[in-house]
Amino acid sequence: MESVPYDKRSGKIWYNGEPIEWTDAKIHVLNHGLHYGSCVFEGERVYDGEIFKLEEHTERLFYSAKRMGIDVPYTKDEINSASKKIINIQKVKNGYVRPVIWRGSEMMAISAQLNKIHVAIAAWEWGSYFDPKLKEEGIKLDISSWRRPAPNTIPWDTKAAGLYMICTLSKHEAEKNGYTDSLMLDHEGNIAESTGANVFFKTKKNELHTPIPDSFLDGITRRSVIEIAKSKKIKVVERKIAPEEMKDFVGCFLTGTAAEITPVSQISKHNFKVCSLIKDLSESYQQLVRKKSAA
Repeated sequence: MESVPYDKRSGKIWYNGEPIEWTDAKIHVLNHGLHYGSCVFEGERVYDGEIFKLEEHTERLFYSAKRMGIDVPYTKDEINSASKKIINIQKVKNGYVRPVIWRGSEMMAISAQLNKIHVAIAAWEWGSYFDPKLKEEGIKLDISSWRRPAPNTIPWDTKAAGLYMICTLSKHEAEKNGYTDSLMLDHEGNIAESTGANVFFKTKKNELHTPIPDSFLDGITRRSVIEIAKSKKIKVVERKIAPEEMKDFVGCFLTGTAAEITPVSQISKHNFKVCSLIKDLSESYQQLVRKKSAA
């Protein structure tokens, strides 16, 4: 299924209030979301037929829309219901859900006061974001030449489409250099995140240090992992982390809806071990998302 282009797949997509044929979910080339980035979205995981933290994702979707000046023509309950409906229609047991909201084609200029707001929700079966073997051994990150912008220059706390342009550039740059992904610094030169996931470091004292999310998303998975770590009496320190500090850390991993918990074995010249602490956190996270009781 992974090799089939997304516009050639089958089934249904929830589109402006009702499920329609997958291949009929089309927009005009002159839509504002495409040309001016007036588009917000979410990424959600389905585990054993249930969307993990659906309400939190929908809450963030609406927050992103509000920050972008977009009035969503549906309630949060309607979006939650539609999301559950489409995974049932698509028979998704372990996969991904993509709600997306964008401005239409009524006006084609910077101003878009009259543009219709469109909403779609797609779902499909999906496995690991990274190659499972790479996740076991730890992925390798380059350090991006692009930085997360200053918080007074963009709506940094949203999942807005335009914010991901430099993420694509960074990931392509990393792949060209033989890495799996890229670590991005913030506008001050401190460690921020990867192209689509938050980052944690393990110290020699078995503490977890992670950047303060003040110019990038405080991920839903990030918050879940912090809760898990604290329940295990692992000290979690949120602070500014300079790139040169990586030489003092012994472990590293990424967290995100798509990435889940992904160990990192190398960032540029710095090497890390895929240690038992990281493996234990990953197992506990899988128990949480699949509603299994901890061993």
